[in-house]
Amino acid sequence: MNTSQSAKAEWRSFWSLPVASAFGYSTAVLHSYSLGPFIEPLQRDFSWSRAQISVGITVSGVIAAIFSVPIGLLVDRVGPRPIGLTGVLLMTGSFALFGTATGDTTNWLLLWSLLAFANLWLQATVWTSAVASRFAQSRGLAFAVTLSGASVAATVFPLLATWLIRDYGWRTAFPTMGAIWAALVFPILFVYFRSARDEALQKDRSSSAPVQAKSVTAPTASLATGMSVPEGFRSSALYKLVFAAGLFTLTALGIIVHFVPILKDAGADPLAAAGIASLVGIFSVLGRLGTGLLLDRIPGHIVGAAVFLLPIVACALLYFYGSHPLSQSVAAAIFGLTVGAEVDVIAYLASQHFGLKNFGVFSGVMIGALALGAAFGPLAAGASFDRYGTYKQFLLLTMVCMAASSVFLATLTRPRFAVQRH
Repeated sequence: MNTSQSAKAEWRSFWSLPVASAFGYSTAVLHSYSLGPFIEPLQRDFSWSRAQISVGITVSGVIAAIFSVPIGLLVDRVGPRPIGLTGVLLMTGSFALFGTATGDTTNWLLLWSLLAFANLWLQATVWTSAVASRFAQSRGLAFAVTLSGASVAATVFPLLATWLIRDYGWRTAFPTMGAIWAALVFPILFVYFRSARDEALQKDRSSSAPVQAKSVTAPTASLATGMSVPEGFRSSALYKLVFAAGLFTLTALGIIVHFVPILKDAGADPLAAAGIASLVGIFSVLGRLGTGLLLDRIPGHIVGAAVFLLPIVACALLYFYGSHPLSQSVAAAIFGLTVGAEVDVIAYLASQHFGLKNFGVFSGVMIGALALGAAFGPLAAGASFDRYGTYKQFLLLTMVCMAASSVFLATLTRPRFAVQRH
């Protein structure tokens, strides 16, 4: 079968699945990409440090890391659709509750614990598992489209949050953002988010399933192919991917969450800072799509190793020329080209190294590593600022971790379940 024809057949039959999944995945980062504009008003009203405000993401990340594998198992058992639909409602509702924060630390941690539970149902495993069940020849691009939902979120959420805070206050901004996103995303998922696994589990209640399943059979058949769980845990590739993912998000998400404060501390106007930060999202779409196209054509470990080096340039610009608007914009664009692509790369490499049979479990392990990095990155960035009055030390740490992540990916061996190109 011709590869381009097969890829076209996949997109012709199932184009709506990665698009719907992108909207679902955008909801998973509602808290991450919108927190930056809330930091200053929360700090002002409650006299909190930036580390105290950021500790909520740590709570969310730790809980996500602990339960990422059980959620992966659940995806393999019941299918992605019911989990994703439930997650959107839980996530937007728990985010809205942040508007009730009292200034008490216990209350703040409780609100974050509720959000952390909701966020479990939206982890990347839910969306990539669904897409992997439909796409084989064009899996890299399909993953890129799916995960670009976070890129759109990185563009929209800082601007939306900043506008709502300015005009209505932060207490109104939280529930308003939650309501807007629930009203937009849930109907799209309800209509279009159906994976091969969902239809296999519910084919007796879906008359269209047999017709759709005939369109592209290779990905569906490959659901039964892959490593056993014990075999995967004996593979060195698992641990290289885990360390690469964890070190990357530890520093990258720390920079992204604090990007607006970094720019404002350098003298940028709040709306200008939010506008520059939105470049992360705009360029992330381009970076993700470009990375997805490359993954379908070039060995994934080479693509990943190169992509993971780019943030070093952005950090150097912020470190040496952080007060210049042009340097800030270029740094935001570079971060955008890279940040988010790590999930594409890690998910793609996991599918190639471990197959789809237990993809939910192995993807859950990777998401756990990403979540741990995300848990402590914003906290470390905030603590670094509280200690030194600057983010420069954290920028240096970011450069070191990015280099290490690139080495881990570059030394991966040939994947066992790579898709055969015809």
